[in-house]
Amino acid sequence: MAGNTIGRIFRVTTWGESHGVALGAVVDGCPPGMDLDEADIQQALDRRKPSTTVSSTTRKESDRVEILSGVFEGKTTGTPVSLIIKNADAKSSSYDELKDVFRPGQGDFTYLQKYGIRDWRGGGRASGRETAARVAAGAIAEKIISLAGMDVIAYTQAIGAIAIDRDKMPSDKNLKKIVRDNALFCPDAKAAAAMEKKIIAVRKKGDSLGGVVEIVVRGCPAGLGEPVFDKMDADLAKALMSIGTVKAVEIGDGFAMAGMQGSETNDQMIKKGFKTNHAGGIIAGITSGEKIVLRAYCKPIPSIAIPQQTIDSQGKEQIIKIQGRHDICVLPRIVPVCEAMVMIVLADQILRQKAIRG
Repeated sequence: MAGNTIGRIFRVTTWGESHGVALGAVVDGCPPGMDLDEADIQQALDRRKPSTTVSSTTRKESDRVEILSGVFEGKTTGTPVSLIIKNADAKSSSYDELKDVFRPGQGDFTYLQKYGIRDWRGGGRASGRETAARVAAGAIAEKIISLAGMDVIAYTQAIGAIAIDRDKMPSDKNLKKIVRDNALFCPDAKAAAAMEKKIIAVRKKGDSLGGVVEIVVRGCPAGLGEPVFDKMDADLAKALMSIGTVKAVEIGDGFAMAGMQGSETNDQMIKKGFKTNHAGGIIAGITSGEKIVLRAYCKPIPSIAIPQQTIDSQGKEQIIKIQGRHDICVLPRIVPVCEAMVMIVLADQILRQKAIRG
């Protein structure tokens, strides 16, 4: 299987399956001399792991990370940092009845077409559990970008048709604390309460919900990104689209721009910078120094208890209901994953910039 690595200089390779012995990541290109211990990575993993929220799976994984290489006496050595997260609560027997059946919305059919074999235990490599390795690697990337003065915060903008009220958004100073103190990582308490009620109602029906994650990068310097194939917005979009649940990515005013005029979308300049930020902090593929603003649109969880029509590996039509332990909504657990992927791209781009500018 190809395509398990992202990045040019700061390179992250993930490995492992949902119901295998473990999963993890190898991070190459990490600069030497940075402070790094397991606690730095664990705090990020703790935000991603299953919780007591109404949207979360009942699978209980501690997601304890171990650093196997690349760190000596609390400092990175410049060699590959290898991370492992052992699976502790996998129940593969829950999938025995589905091993020859293609689940709607899952990668069962397409994986079999590509490889001629598939791991039916919880989706194998295609499982959302793979994202734990991304979050672990993202915690290392965060160390790099913070040294450059950058900060990334993601939050739940919408679940289903319920969205935050932007007039009630906290200030930049308080945003991260308020978001991380909220079970749904939502900056609007009233919207969060409505989202929770909606999730409970949908759970009772055996269905699932999608949502939108908004990601904001503060303190990003101007000049990052390459102007052709490795545009900053292209790299960010690819990183977010590589998350299994994400079906669309928007940067700045994004989709709305298609219905606007140039006089409305152009970010005019003044001595202190830009009057507006319709472009979301990226112009011609290169960062402008303004906030980078992105949105990841996530599809509903495909594992639902409602009867669905499908076929088995012999082409026989069947009606199935998905049992087992599944999230009802990918949010809020996907929020730290979006943060991680953005930080990985930023770390790679800033190291690439240092390689050409010093």
